Amino acid sequence: MKIPFAVFFTLICQAALAQYPYGLTPTTFAQYQEEVRKNPAMELVDLEAAIPGIQLDIRYATTNNFTGAIIYKHAKAYARKPVAVALAQVQADLKKRGLELKIHDGYRPYSATVKFYEVYGDTTFVASPYQGSRHNRGCAIDLTVIDGKTKKELNMPTAYDSFQKEAFPNYPLKDKEAAKNRAMLIAAMEKRGFKVYESEWWHFDFVGWEKFDVLDIDFEELIKK
Repeated sequence: MKIPFAVFFTLICQAALAQYPYGLTPTTFAQYQEEVRKNPAMELVDLEAAIPGIQLDIRYATTNNFTGAIIYKHAKAYARKPVAVALAQVQADLKKRGLELKIHDGYRPYSATVKFYEVYGDTTFVASPYQGSRHNRGCAIDLTVIDGKTKKELNMPTAYDSFQKEAFPNYPLKDKEAAKNRAMLIAAMEKRGFKVYESEWWHFDFVGWEKFDVLDIDFEELIKK
């Protein structure tokens, strides 16, 4: 029996609503592939391949994060191609000073943003699933700075993903060394086209992130491509 179009359309809408209940339908892998075919700048690139020697500490691939659960099956960091190019420039700048970047997170599937919101609903520190995050667009990076020789992290205002007022990038700090390191990181990132997020000293958005769509592509699909 042929299903009337109106019924079929309703079923499709109900399925989409069940999968994405916050009213935002992100770009699929197939749609993403078509976008990349038309514009290679849209590609999500592996930061370890794009920036040889970059240090990763992907907390969401472990239980060492604010959710206490493993969110990613793979400890990988991706970003859109222009973001990766700019990040490589930051790395080169810092290496001249004996410093390097350590990446905590890059592209984040939209499904992970939904989990974060449902665990911790305060959008001061987690993105709203109604709009999606800059991470979902492949245009945000969570990072810190390490010593190039010892690989030890520099003293910063808070630990990564700390939901404290001290995490705000303009918070007046008593620790002068941490304040100096924070200012150095922000200046280094801004020089190459990034802007620090208003409530997280470690989170930087690539200027022009609005040009990129929200994605819900698992790392497995990116690894296999």
